[in-house]
Amino acid sequence: MSFVPPGTGWPEDPATADTPVALDPADVRRLAATSDTLAELTAGQSVCRACPRLVEWREQVAEVKRRAFADETYWGRPVPGWGAERPRILLVGLAPAAHGGNRTGRIFTGDRSGDWLFASLHRTGLATQETSTHAGDGQRLIDTRVVASVRCAPPANKPLPSEKAACFPWMAREVALVAPYVRVVVALGGYAWQAVWPALKDAGYELPRTRPPFGHGAEVEVRHSGAPVTLIGCYHPSQQNTFTGRVTAQMLDDVFTRARSLAV
Repeated sequence: MSFVPPGTGWPEDPATADTPVALDPADVRRLAATSDTLAELTAGQSVCRACPRLVEWREQVAEVKRRAFADETYWGRPVPGWGAERPRILLVGLAPAAHGGNRTGRIFTGDRSGDWLFASLHRTGLATQETSTHAGDGQRLIDTRVVASVRCAPPANKPLPSEKAACFPWMAREVALVAPYVRVVVALGGYAWQAVWPALKDAGYELPRTRPPFGHGAEVEVRHSGAPVTLIGCYHPSQQNTFTGRVTAQMLDDVFTRARSLAV
């Protein structure tokens, strides 16, 4: 099999062979809405099969692999959120990478973008290790949780509008479950900035009437149950951004240092 079946021993697999599987967008809405805990929600996220194109692509990648990873077992399933269960900081991205999260089973791990990200989180006191390479590697996030707006690796890193819409309830429910604890939301990239606004609204946040534009270091105050929450924009540490100097290590550190100070 080209992907890891649920409940077969993959480290930190949230699902079992009995976890209900979403087969279409209606199933996603129903299962997300009825998940009362993060454990239940992430289990459902990790076995979803609602988007045929994404299912085919993630499993094809897991079978064909990349030469450098030819001897590795790929996760090949949707990648659930992970990190603190009562996070003060919520880190939001677009989707897992084909040979990153789709291989490692963890969002933002297994590629150079993840290397930059976790090194910065470690330097700023939000991660226990400077690298995260796979589930079960001992990495732990401190007061921080990572989620993605789309849980499957999309071809060319471009999910279709219908796929974004189908996956939205998973993120919206996760945002709602952690909302009582979160004081800072960091959006990694412009798409994450756009995607998180409707999720915040769905989770009961009070938002400005006009959505401010994305920018690195941009800050917007929103509220949940009367408590202030700061949304911060951060350029994505993609290879294109880091190679060209659009994103530097110091720029990432500044954002996460700011997030940590606001989260206290």
